[in-house]
Amino acid sequence: MISYDGISKSRIRTHYDIATLFYRLLWGVHIHHGLWNENESSQQAQRQLIEHLLQESGIPRGASVIDVGCGMGGSSIHLARQHDCHVTGITLSGMQRRWAGATARLRGVGAQTRFFRQDAETADFAGESFDYLWSIECTEHFFDKKAFLQRAANWLRPGGGVALCIWLAGDEPHSDEDILQVKAVCDAFLCPSLGTTEDYATWLRDAGLEVGNICDLTPRITRTWEICRQRVERTGATKLARLFGRDAVKFIDNFDLILNAYQSGAMKYASIVATKPTL
Repeated sequence: MISYDGISKSRIRTHYDIATLFYRLLWGVHIHHGLWNENESSQQAQRQLIEHLLQESGIPRGASVIDVGCGMGGSSIHLARQHDCHVTGITLSGMQRRWAGATARLRGVGAQTRFFRQDAETADFAGESFDYLWSIECTEHFFDKKAFLQRAANWLRPGGGVALCIWLAGDEPHSDEDILQVKAVCDAFLCPSLGTTEDYATWLRDAGLEVGNICDLTPRITRTWEICRQRVERTGATKLARLFGRDAVKFIDNFDLILNAYQSGAMKYASIVATKPTL
């Protein structure tokens, strides 16, 4: 794991409270990477990432799911509409919670979804409350990833599991240049640390879960940042970003930074699934 000092929970919350609308306008309904097979649209690529994680995790129709870091509710609504799941979404941002709830009602799944403004690292749910934990690009913002996974494993019923898509540090050993690149990404994108694939596998096993497929998706997601960079250049979005604060400007000024980190191997992107053994 590569850690970076200087990130605070309040900065992360404020950033998403203020800048989520900007990211919605820049990228789309799902504030996460797209997954490309060929030349699909960015919207289709974003849906393909969700469908990939669904296929890997084997979440059945009608399952009870907690969506950790639900953002504007994109994945939660997709799970409810397309797979008849009952979804509880939690987000650090009050603005995102309100947006997710309103959108779910408009899309006809208000009765199947509920959203809370909740810090996932202090959230407290009863044991065996859910079948699956779903999280796309959220754990990067956690300060103690291992402790979260150990606590969250208790929320799951036996036979259920965990489905994650994660920004990762590249495989160890890390060169000095790798560490510099990752720390720069952490600074620009508000990540206290980035774990490696092996870190996450170890944390999941330590939480009593059985690790399943780990899919390195890095080559199939990097187009996300190429498209975002093109949109910024075409629209002059940097000027608009200034209205949303320093962190929003830093975010869009560093698309090349994260793209280079992926291309150099300093960073990876993967899906990881795990199951909770039956009694």
